[in-house]
Amino acid sequence: MSLKKRVLKSKPVCKVTFPVSKELIGHAESISLIGDFNVWDTAASPMNKLKTGDFSSQLALEKGKSYEFRYLIDGQKWYNEPEADRFSANSFGEENSVLEAV
Repeated sequence: MSLKKRVLKSKPVCKVTFPVSKELIGHAESISLIGDFNVWDTAASPMNKLKTGDFSSQLALEKGKSYEFRYLIDGQKWYNEPEADRFSANSFGEENSVLEAV
């Protein structure tokens, strides 16, 4: 599974689908999508759990910007998107995933 981006012709918006595969995260009960787009609020963007055990979320982001983000699994474990456009060091000595909304 990989990030899917779709730029809208009618608005300066990029619709992004964030999929997280069960194979990568195991038997998680919940995943939150956290990043610049929701001011790193752990409760702002819970992901939808699918029947397959995978998780997915879709956001409309302003086109032409970069967004740092991570996934928070079961409120305890941070996980990066393996197919992010790039990665950026954060202030905790780890890396954030970076999405280019283009």
